[in-house]
Amino acid sequence: MAILKAITLVLSSTAALVASAYPPPEACTGNCIGIDPAAIRRDDGTYFRFNTFGKIRIYKAPSFTGPWTLEGPAIPDGSIIDIPGRNSLWAPEVQKVGNQYIMYYSVSEGGKRLSAIGYATSPNMEAGTWTDHGSTGISTTESSDRNAIDPALIKDPATGKYYMSFGSYWSGIWVVPMNDAATQVAKNAKYTNIGRQPNSDHAWEGSNIIFHGGNYYLFLSAGKSGGFDENNLPPPGGEYKVKVCRSKAITGPYVGPAGKSCMEGNGLVLLGSHDNVYAPGGQGIFDDPDLGTVMYYHYANRSVSYKKDDFQFGWNSLKWVDGWPTF
Repeated sequence: MAILKAITLVLSSTAALVASAYPPPEACTGNCIGIDPAAIRRDDGTYFRFNTFGKIRIYKAPSFTGPWTLEGPAIPDGSIIDIPGRNSLWAPEVQKVGNQYIMYYSVSEGGKRLSAIGYATSPNMEAGTWTDHGSTGISTTESSDRNAIDPALIKDPATGKYYMSFGSYWSGIWVVPMNDAATQVAKNAKYTNIGRQPNSDHAWEGSNIIFHGGNYYLFLSAGKSGGFDENNLPPPGGEYKVKVCRSKAITGPYVGPAGKSCMEGNGLVLLGSHDNVYAPGGQGIFDDPDLGTVMYYHYANRSVSYKKDDFQFGWNSLKWVDGWPTF
């Protein structure tokens, strides 16, 4: 019995250490509900957040912590890209390019590869100011080996050129150069596969690439993203989590901390389920003048609901240790 108690104590202590390795989400006030958030700060200090569904919902706040208010849909008439899913729209990404804001979005249906990445522009990101321009030229069909959803833009500091990362399941994450306006895929562009989960259901998606300290960092969401039933959850670790890979070039090769290829499913698990936080993912990276580098994400709050309609907006500040992000 004494041995059993000792083993139980060790296991409990280990579980506590694992849980405490991840910080709780920082403060968020107001409307903090949403899926696949995209956050950005306007030049006047006003914060905007965009979410999947509702024709891309726009939220607005005086600070990153809130209070967030729902302003309305960004593309109320749906996308002019005429394929199934044009009235739902997924996974927005918003960047300022030149004197305008560009919103990239996904048109698709769950589990389908008939997909396209579209874009809309606005002078100030307010509801009612977005003009939809349709496709960026990044699209896929049911016979494609990749899926054109989950766009994220990066301006390569080495060349000043724009690149788009995207991809979901199947062959995972891809990157492709864009034109100088960041509105269309570059002419004769080469698509490069930079990260994938070769086993099981190939559940890698939701990429972002940032540059820090001479390296490119690929952030992605791995695992089952939703459709959770609290009485029948995926095996522990099978749900969404945030992983990170690193490279010296924007097109790879990307590796994990042990130097193993991210084309083989490797990478650092930066944030996983813990305490009341379940299946964190759909992440983005944001440099705030007061908070520093922030990673934001959505998650299911175990104490509230596992339903996607109840997913919450979370964020934590990042720091860098030995060339890798941590909290």
